[in-house]
Amino acid sequence: MKYGTLQISKNAKYVEPPPKPTLEYNIAVSKNNIANNIMVIYPNKLIMEVNIALLTVTDTRTIENDKSGGILVKKIAQQKHNLIDRKIVKDNKKEIKKIILEWTKKDQIDVIITTGGTGLTGRDITPEVLDEIADKKIPGFGELFRQLSYKTVGTSTLQSRASAILKNGKYIFALPGSSGGVTDAWDMILKYQLDINHKPCNFVELFPRLKEK
Repeated sequence: MKYGTLQISKNAKYVEPPPKPTLEYNIAVSKNNIANNIMVIYPNKLIMEVNIALLTVTDTRTIENDKSGGILVKKIAQQKHNLIDRKIVKDNKKEIKKIILEWTKKDQIDVIITTGGTGLTGRDITPEVLDEIADKKIPGFGELFRQLSYKTVGTSTLQSRASAILKNGKYIFALPGSSGGVTDAWDMILKYQLDINHKPCNFVELFPRLKEK
C-alpha cells in the first residue's frame, strides 16, 4: 500500500516508509504517529495490492479454454492485484478441499476465488466444501450476488449458490462457472470490496483483524 508524505513535529522522529509498505506496517505507523504527534497526509488514492489464488472447479475445462478463469485473471491484473497461484480441479470434494486448505496456510495469499461448482446438479459441490471448512460464513455475499445478478439473468439467479467464507484469516469466494456470473461478481462486488479506497468500508481494511481472538 502506498501512503502519502509525513509531516512531523520538531520533536518527532521521521521514519522513511519502505518501497512497498504492507497494510500491517501502515497501521503500526499510524498508531505511532498518534503517540509521537505526527500528522499523516494521505494522497487522494491509496494502493493496496491484494494477493489472490484462483481455482477453477470443472470436469471439462483446461487452462487453455477456461474462459471464466481467464476473465478473472484479466480483471485481477486490471485492478493491480497479484495472481499468486492458479489451478484447475475436477468436481471432487476431497481434491477441492485439499487445494483450498493448502492455500489458506500460505502467508503470501490473502484471498481465494473459486469459479464453478455452485449450481444445483449432483456434481456441484463447491459450497459444501466451503461450509465444511469455514471459520465464519459471509451470507451477505451470496445474497447480494443474487440480487445484482437478477438484473442480468432474471429468476435464473435462483440456481446460483455463490457464497463466501473466512478461513484462517483469508477470504474465500465461490463464484459461478459462467463468464457472466464471474463478471457480475467481480464488477459489482469484488472490484469494490477488494479496493482499500472503497467507502464506507471494504474487506481489505479488515485483513489485520480477521484472526483476532
